[in-house]
Amino acid sequence: MNIQMEIIEYLLIFASYLIGSLSSATIVCKIMGLPDPRGQGSGNPGATNVLRFGGKKAAAITLAGDMIKGLIPVLIAQYMNISVLGIALVGLAAFLGHLYPVFFQFKGGKGVATMLGVMFGFSWWIGLATAGTWLFMAKIIKISSLSALVATALAPVYVWLWFNSPFTIGVTIFMTVILFWRHRSNIQNMMKGIEDAIGTDKT
Repeated sequence: MNIQMEIIEYLLIFASYLIGSLSSATIVCKIMGLPDPRGQGSGNPGATNVLRFGGKKAAAITLAGDMIKGLIPVLIAQYMNISVLGIALVGLAAFLGHLYPVFFQFKGGKGVATMLGVMFGFSWWIGLATAGTWLFMAKIIKISSLSALVATALAPVYVWLWFNSPFTIGVTIFMTVILFWRHRSNIQNMMKGIEDAIGTDKT
């Protein structure tokens, strides 16, 4: 790889982090005149929490925004024809930007929708498989966090089946581990049987 391409990769990775740092929940709530999601419900700036106090429209826009900021950087990286490792790191940077946004005191969401956007960027089949798993589990158990954990736990398997890139598999596993860590309070609540169902109002 020549120096110019390496510089492009570094710039794309940095730009992806900045894009990921744009908090869709906070921006959507501000535009729609809703309270700051970081001070409502669970305090998590994500679509599930926005649904609790802002309704389906605000939650849907938030979900789309979080997915897009994971999807677009990966598609741009692929269009720029950078290395497979570079593409994987671009996706990871967008994911980490969502979790630790530089524009919002490094206090971000839990990363499910952004990781899903990255999966769609890697491959539409991987994204559809991951999203389908989440929707199937949500329909049955009606617990957003558990549905997300099951879907993301299977994401590395889907990457291995359809993409089979060591770099992409490794990055996906890394994102899954971080996502489980970010959901540790939800896991504790599930073990106690007190985790909220989808749409539960905590305000």
